[in-house]
Amino acid sequence: MYKLSSWENFQQHYLDLPELGMAVDTSQMKAPDLLPKSLEKLFRHAFQQMQELEEGSIANPDENRMVGHYWLRNPELAPTAEIQKVISSTLEKIQKFADEIHQNKLHPQKADSFRNVLLLGIGGSALGPQFLQNALASEADQMRFYFLDNTDPDGIDQVMAAIGNGLTETLTLVISKSGGTKETRNAMLEVRHFYENSELDFSKHAVAITGENSQLDQLAEKGNWLCRFPMWDWVGGRTSVLSAVGMLPAALQGLDINNILAGAKIMDQLTRRTEARKNPAAVLAWMWHHAGAGRGEKAMVMLPYKDKLLLFSRYLQQLIMESLGKEKDLAGKTVHQGMTVYGNKGSTDQHAFVQQLREGPADFFVTFIEVQTDRKIPGIEVEPGIKSGDFLQGFLLGTREALFQSGRASLTITLEEINPQSLGALIALFERAVGLYAALIGINAYHQPGVEAGKRAAEDVIELSLKIQSHLKSNPAQKFSASSLAEILEETAKTSTVFKLLEHLAANGRVQKFSGRNLFSASFQAN
Repeated sequence: MYKLSSWENFQQHYLDLPELGMAVDTSQMKAPDLLPKSLEKLFRHAFQQMQELEEGSIANPDENRMVGHYWLRNPELAPTAEIQKVISSTLEKIQKFADEIHQNKLHPQKADSFRNVLLLGIGGSALGPQFLQNALASEADQMRFYFLDNTDPDGIDQVMAAIGNGLTETLTLVISKSGGTKETRNAMLEVRHFYENSELDFSKHAVAITGENSQLDQLAEKGNWLCRFPMWDWVGGRTSVLSAVGMLPAALQGLDINNILAGAKIMDQLTRRTEARKNPAAVLAWMWHHAGAGRGEKAMVMLPYKDKLLLFSRYLQQLIMESLGKEKDLAGKTVHQGMTVYGNKGSTDQHAFVQQLREGPADFFVTFIEVQTDRKIPGIEVEPGIKSGDFLQGFLLGTREALFQSGRASLTITLEEINPQSLGALIALFERAVGLYAALIGINAYHQPGVEAGKRAAEDVIELSLKIQSHLKSNPAQKFSASSLAEILEETAKTSTVFKLLEHLAANGRVQKFSGRNLFSASFQAN
């Protein structure tokens, strides 16, 4: 069983991955030295499931879909020649398009070249590309990037103001798997309006990444957009970063996308090992199971000690929480599984919450990410014999030790450096860990009924807003309180929602508001 963090214990729980310049250290997770018998059978089943997944089994029965994001970095694994061909041809198309943009063979309507990329997407259609762009940004980047990943008008205006006159040199990527994502649709309409106000033809600046024959795909084809790239039903949004969703922006940035994919491919190979202790994804899944008793009882605090990995915790939030947060298991039993992920970066944000981590509720474990290479240039000494990067490592190791002394568990992932290959490997590591852990606890990691329920509820709210506005316009001389309007619309169960909608409409000058005896007796009238 677990002993104090001795040199022997450290070696026992340290998994070196020299192929990728990576290591996983679980010596401070308070886990047993050997895989418990109770997990051995579960892991054998998990490895079998992963193999069947890669061979093309139906892993998302809700939608009768295969799950094939592993094929993206190794098309030969795909179960049909057709899928193999479309993956390879799409990669070739991505690289060709990026080359044509960089060589000015494709250029904007009123400028010599495209210098900016504006990416419109949300969730997996934005988090992955943002993470890669931020992590691998350098002075060698071919293009400057902007992102719109919400339907917040202020956010849209802020980004468009930042682009300013550079809109003439801006290529816009519209990314939506379904082709009907409202946030992305709204952003596209808003951005198109900005182009039109600048007397620019949006279609000559626009690229679609979407499902074949989707609403967006049809719009792009009809409008003769610059180019269209596919998304496939066997790639989920949260695992789409190594498809055109992430690879096209990366290629436009000037990154070697083949190295990103190669890193993921090597990690996939390492995580096919059937000896759990030598399989890095299995080690992570085991630690998650151990820390949370297989029921997600503890959150994972993600602390990368590198500015370039700032967005990694946000990326992992969707990957892990959307995959593992499930009401029912595969047998239909109510289990309410999941694992909460939060965090930011060290050492900046440890000042905000390490106090609680060390002395507050022990309802978490930490995943530290260490990067050994400080920078590409030698740098100065900030103290005799000490450089800034030494302090960064000191804060990481010191925080780890301080938590350990308080009985708080942590694991550490070490990268030699951040480069396309190591980022591809890091992405694949957590994708594989999620799949294996889901198999251990008996849930479906590849559907998201809760997300769909949230979208439907939002659509209901929008419909109610339209009903409110229609009734007010039909009765322009009358004033209505929230309660009276809800009664007329036969929506008394949603009176509070009616009130919130009226307040929002009034705040934006779309209806008139008249004070009443109190806040809730206020009345509203069409303009």
